[in-house]
Amino acid sequence: MSVAPQPVTVILKQGQVTGLQSEAVTQFLGLRYAQAPTGALRFAPPQALGPQPPFDATQAGPVCPQLPSRLRTVMGDFDDAQDEDCLRLSIWTPGCDQRKRPVVVWLHGGAWQSGGGALAWYDGTRLAAGGDCVVVGVNYRLAALGWLYVPGETANVGLLDEEAAVRWVVDNIAHFGGDPANIIMMGQSAGGFNIAAMLAREPLFNRAILQSASLGRGFRDPAQAAHLSHVFLQATGAQTVDEARALPVTSLLAAQQAPSVMAALKEEGANRSLFCPVGDAEFFSLPLGPLMQHAATRADVLLGYTRDEMTAFPGNVRDLASQQLGEKIFGAPSRQWAHDAHAAGRQAWVFEFAYGPNPVFGACHCSELPFVFGNLETFDGAAMLQGMTAKHGARLVEQMQSAWIAFIHGRTPGWLPSPAVHIFE
Repeated sequence: MSVAPQPVTVILKQGQVTGLQSEAVTQFLGLRYAQAPTGALRFAPPQALGPQPPFDATQAGPVCPQLPSRLRTVMGDFDDAQDEDCLRLSIWTPGCDQRKRPVVVWLHGGAWQSGGGALAWYDGTRLAAGGDCVVVGVNYRLAALGWLYVPGETANVGLLDEEAAVRWVVDNIAHFGGDPANIIMMGQSAGGFNIAAMLAREPLFNRAILQSASLGRGFRDPAQAAHLSHVFLQATGAQTVDEARALPVTSLLAAQQAPSVMAALKEEGANRSLFCPVGDAEFFSLPLGPLMQHAATRADVLLGYTRDEMTAFPGNVRDLASQQLGEKIFGAPSRQWAHDAHAAGRQAWVFEFAYGPNPVFGACHCSELPFVFGNLETFDGAAMLQGMTAKHGARLVEQMQSAWIAFIHGRTPGWLPSPAVHIFE
């Protein structure tokens, strides 16, 4: 007979928080790691929390306001609450004790425009329970709210959100059974690229898992980013950033689809998202090429890509051209990152996820996610998994979680290091 979840209260510097203990893990949902980035704080760097009233952490917090994902026809959709008060994180832990477990901090993908660390897809229960580790899922600001680039304003505030979340983890995770000196960053797609960018700054970690990190896209040039942001602000009707701070968030979302904005993005010809990290000279010590090569030497890594990355994106079919594009954006840069890390004395393991039960999409972008988290049921009906048998799915979950958990605990994932590539199929 299952036992009803019981409340668990933890006292932090910011105040008292209450989560729920189930048979598998104790979870704390929707915890603020920074002030709400609203009003005058819209587009501003995240601000540290002061003392907070007692907080009920039994319900998921909102994700950043966003338009529907362009990948929803492939991986499914979600209807979680959205609000600008989104600088929240969720924690799944085997126990709020003194065990000092490794801590996995998860940064979701979504092309810097969509997604959230609190989504059911990324529920950390199974990974935390099966791996005796603490899992932390982070929400960060998306699209214009996180990545608007206006000269004179702070660049890449979405990345600063993530760094603030890591600092919060370092300061607080011991209360949740985690070791603040043993943080493993894990991210997919945009989240993976953001981890690489954090390694180019002053990281509070030296181990990382990068899944389909779009390393081949690199940073957007500041001049081009400023141009796109200028066109975007014009589409909102605002003349200045201060005016844009006063707009309803729906106006910002609508402006992403304005014809003038779409035209400017198409004119760029880079086949990339409207908003993404910018290679700002004040934010990064340029030049970026050598800087990112150095970033690869600062962490032990488990990283990889899917065999048919591009088939998840609209306008791509499963053919040689799309495979070559996926190799250019995801495959070759991931192997180069591993090579640079290995050459510097770091541990580096590379994988390729090649299981694609639906022949239309194959092993497309995001297709490894259900198996890493073990949450196959939350992807029920996802087109990318059509044709999968329960037996094959369970086997892949066991294989991938075993490898990830081994790396999380400082062991080999079970295959030779770079330049070897392990294939999951």
